[in-house]
Amino acid sequence: MVSIPCYNLILAPGMLYYYQESFFTELAGVKPRRGEKVAMIVQKEQKPLEQLTEEDFYPIGAIAKITEVDRNGNVGLSIEERINVDSIGFVRGYVRVEATKREDVIDCTEEDEKEFFRQMKNKLLSYIQSLDVQAGMFIRGFIFQWDTIWEMMAAMANYLQVSTEEKYKVLEADSVKERLKQLENILFQTLEIYKVSNDAESKQNESHEKAYREEAIKRQIEILQKELDEMHPENVSDVRKFEQKIASCGMNETARAEAEKVLNRMKQEGKDSHEYGLLYDYLDFVTSLSWKKEPFESLDLKEAERVLDEDHFGLEKVKKRIIEQLAVMALNKTQSGSILLFVGPPGTGKTSIGQSIAKALGRSYSRVSLGGVRDEAEIRGHRRTYIGAMPGRIMEGIKRSGTSNPVMVLDEVDKLAKDYGGDPSSALLEVLDPEQNNSFTDHYMNVPYDLSDVLFVCTANNLDTIPEPLLNRMEVIPFPGYTADEKYQIARKHLLPKAMKTMGIRQQNLRVTEGAIRTIISDYTMESGVRGLKKNLDTLCRAAAVSLVKGEKKSLTISEKRLKEFLSQKPIRHDSILEEKKPGVVTGLAWTQAGGDILFIETMFTQGKGHTVITGQLGDVMKESVQIAVSLVKGMYPEKAELFEKNDLHIHVPAGAVPKDGPSAGITLTTALSSLVNDMSVSPEIAMTGEVSLRGFVMPIGGLPEKLMAAQRAGIKRVFIPRENVDDLDEVAAEVKEKLKIVPVHRIREVLEQSGLPKPAM
Repeated sequence: MVSIPCYNLILAPGMLYYYQESFFTELAGVKPRRGEKVAMIVQKEQKPLEQLTEEDFYPIGAIAKITEVDRNGNVGLSIEERINVDSIGFVRGYVRVEATKREDVIDCTEEDEKEFFRQMKNKLLSYIQSLDVQAGMFIRGFIFQWDTIWEMMAAMANYLQVSTEEKYKVLEADSVKERLKQLENILFQTLEIYKVSNDAESKQNESHEKAYREEAIKRQIEILQKELDEMHPENVSDVRKFEQKIASCGMNETARAEAEKVLNRMKQEGKDSHEYGLLYDYLDFVTSLSWKKEPFESLDLKEAERVLDEDHFGLEKVKKRIIEQLAVMALNKTQSGSILLFVGPPGTGKTSIGQSIAKALGRSYSRVSLGGVRDEAEIRGHRRTYIGAMPGRIMEGIKRSGTSNPVMVLDEVDKLAKDYGGDPSSALLEVLDPEQNNSFTDHYMNVPYDLSDVLFVCTANNLDTIPEPLLNRMEVIPFPGYTADEKYQIARKHLLPKAMKTMGIRQQNLRVTEGAIRTIISDYTMESGVRGLKKNLDTLCRAAAVSLVKGEKKSLTISEKRLKEFLSQKPIRHDSILEEKKPGVVTGLAWTQAGGDILFIETMFTQGKGHTVITGQLGDVMKESVQIAVSLVKGMYPEKAELFEKNDLHIHVPAGAVPKDGPSAGITLTTALSSLVNDMSVSPEIAMTGEVSLRGFVMPIGGLPEKLMAAQRAGIKRVFIPRENVDDLDEVAAEVKEKLKIVPVHRIREVLEQSGLPKPAM
């Protein structure tokens, strides 16, 4: 007997199936003929014929009669009886079966079958009524052709939602009643599945139709609104305005998606919503930014040099470094090079030179002040979930500039603070790092923005408070203080003409003599920069404007003798060299934020028991220098050690109201104590600066250019500096070096010997 594996059966007497002729030829090895009988066995899972074994088939099958073989190769089968599969063999690649008949248990009458068929047919007809009219009419005619439940199930076999295992259970059931109950469950289950599927599809279609209709209405409204906006551009709606700006501002895909998301929300909220203003502000900000990458324009270095020289007198090394940066950018045709950090006293032109760089490049200029910023959100922006959220200062600066490649000056980075609000200096790392700032994300915007084309310039008064990770990302360019001659040239060429123009004074109406300007520089200011000089010149021009308006004179000439008439403040008293020398008093040099200054170290023995008294508001570092100096002097002059034991030592640094700290007074303290114990005075024309160690070595210090300018201004003739600071002399103006004899020293004994004190023991 030949067997054909079957995968899609609900087997019962009279059930009809159709197979392709090729199915018989390929699997059974026979050509089907009408009237022949074949065995139908059920395969558990699909496998190639060569891999099949007896265990791959269910133990119950059926005998089917070939009822039809048409010209298209379709084979009709009619199930006649069930069989028990006794054995399965594989001969020459074909399947052969030995089987015996399996009897049915007839526990259901013919009337019961008819009643069951009637109920199933009514159930099916009830379901058909829910379909559309045309499909229902066709299926109803098909249903009325069935005479028995077996014909009904045979016709529906291919449409039933049931697995092979469930179909086999029908075949396996010996009881006709049990078989009918299983068929009922299968039919009901299938109808419910179709019903749920149809309901879901119907609701989905309704939803789609509603969405399509809504989209069509919106599209129509947009077209009408667009025509209305074109007719009345002054009344363009907010939504339409932002749609136009989003389309034209050149946003990247991420930013566009976020902007459109916010715009859709604004549409839904409406103008009466309390969130409308917040959404409006956000869209107004992001669409006001310049998102388009600006093309790199060619640089004219000669023109850049002319602009820098025109705007700033002196600062030759600074301008040279800036020109080098611009040359690198010109060769690379893109923003490149280090982040420049200008460090120097106030008023030396750090911020204004940023404006000159922008002018030389032909770019927009933006300044961001970071002084006192202590909240990280000031840099990265606030998240929009917070009330009063705002973008950070960096993105605000980009918006003000109106371009994506401005020259941005980050002013006073040394005055960033740190508290519970986060560390703003850490947030600046991403802003200034060329490897990260091409996708800087402001928390308020919540989308990346490319800062790689921005030329960042930072300024600071000193480096002490700048965190090391931030400092490592920048190249430090020191701004030395101006000499008296440089200040005169700046005043004559820049400050005075600008002040006269501001006050409305013509050049022929006011003349300020050279002596007057130099007197203002020497007697009315004490800074490294020119801010105080500018203020005095402004005051001078305002006072002159009063005289000119009153008509007292048509023109004025202000000489140094008439300065008191026009300047209300009194001349500033500068420290100068002592008129007489005295043991225990030595001149030192100090650096302040306003520039350099001289200070006097005064020492004295008084009756006591070896105590040391320190006055003059000295910091901890300077107090340590005092202890080192005392120990050194005791070691260098052991025969004088008794003086420290029988007397109290008083050390004072004048200007007691001014705090002083730092290690650079070490050699001055040591020299003053050596002068005191030897009762020998040091020339007032000698000054010194340098840190000292217990081994007697003189170590390097900072702020040398400012200190030497202070020494020259005070009338000092000779200055001792650490030998390791010799390279720093390149930063000192030539006119200062010409007026001073600068002596590099390596050990404290060199200072003492050249100051005229006895040779120390060590």
